Amino acid sequence: MARLQVITQEKLLGLEIEMEIFGNNELITGTAMNLLSAMSGESAQPREKGEKKAGKSCAATGAQDQVESDVVVIYDNAGIPSIMRRFRKVTNRELFGGSEKTHPAFIIDGVEYDEIYIGVYEGGEIGGKIYSLPHMMVKTNVNMDQYAEMCFSKGEGWHMMTAQEWGLVANECLRLGTMPHGNTNHGHWHGDPSEEGVAYGDGTRVLTGSGPATWTHNHRPDGVYDLCGNVWEMLPGCTLDNGVLKATRGNDMALRKNWTKEMQNILGKNREPVRIGWREDRSEGISITTERVCDWGGCCWGDVKTDENADVEALRELALFCGEEESRLWVDATEPARCLCRGGHWNNGGSAGVFAASLNDPRSYVYTSIGGRVAYFKKR
Repeated sequence: MARLQVITQEKLLGLEIEMEIFGNNELITGTAMNLLSAMSGESAQPREKGEKKAGKSCAATGAQDQVESDVVVIYDNAGIPSIMRRFRKVTNRELFGGSEKTHPAFIIDGVEYDEIYIGVYEGGEIGGKIYSLPHMMVKTNVNMDQYAEMCFSKGEGWHMMTAQEWGLVANECLRLGTMPHGNTNHGHWHGDPSEEGVAYGDGTRVLTGSGPATWTHNHRPDGVYDLCGNVWEMLPGCTLDNGVLKATRGNDMALRKNWTKEMQNILGKNREPVRIGWREDRSEGISITTERVCDWGGCCWGDVKTDENADVEALRELALFCGEEESRLWVDATEPARCLCRGGHWNNGGSAGVFAASLNDPRSYVYTSIGGRVAYFKKR
């Protein structure tokens, strides 16, 4: 069983970390960079270009009053920790004014869970497994199936972050009024170049969690980092199949045994499948409709037209709606099984954002600008 710690205080980059272990009250103290070096055998290095000022990171602020029991450390079967944020069960009404049903992120294989855990940081790799740790290079260049296995292999409850879980976090950003900034312009945020992370490699991507607090879901140091820009994040649990939008029932992709499970059509108010694409006369931009669609491409969410019949609660649960007008939606309605990616990458500018979505590529697609994130639930 995974071992879980609550972070009571954290300061990275040479400052002490103190973590209280549930169960025996043992206290561990050490330095973050030494911890990461010990676990990985080497530490990720930023590009050499003179001195570079790092933006405030989650752990560098020491904001003790904001880091409460919502941020925890969980160890996997290799004994290596991940820093996770705990989200407690909410209804759609509490989250976005919907019905009283529990948000699907908390329903796994028909069982309701009181809480789920989302990686505070985009996934980095240690020993063939995905971890949520600060100041790591983001793991890319693997396809969705490979990435999922790198998460499942960590032990029971560990999985690749899903479309339903992203929908939960994106809706929480909107509810709080804290749409995350991020690396949308070669290591900087396009809206304010002074907001920057620690770049590495060719200078396009930044080390996980190295940006300021505005790069988190709640604009606080204890938030979830890098949901906007840096790299696209692959998310199982939702697909576009020849223009028809499909999803799992609940958060079933959190279990390996459901990985090949067939997804269900999302139905409109008229009980017809919801589709995303262009109308056949291409008279408008992208439409979310129950009518026939075609073609491929993208447009800003502010230009997407949603028909009354297609305006269903399932779209709100997945955050597939106009939560950010400038962020962009890309779709390919001409091919089967287009997987969902969210967030945008380092060169998308205003098109990136927590509501940015791509349903454009197959799950076998591999690229340097596509990664993911680890998540966890305590299996009953």
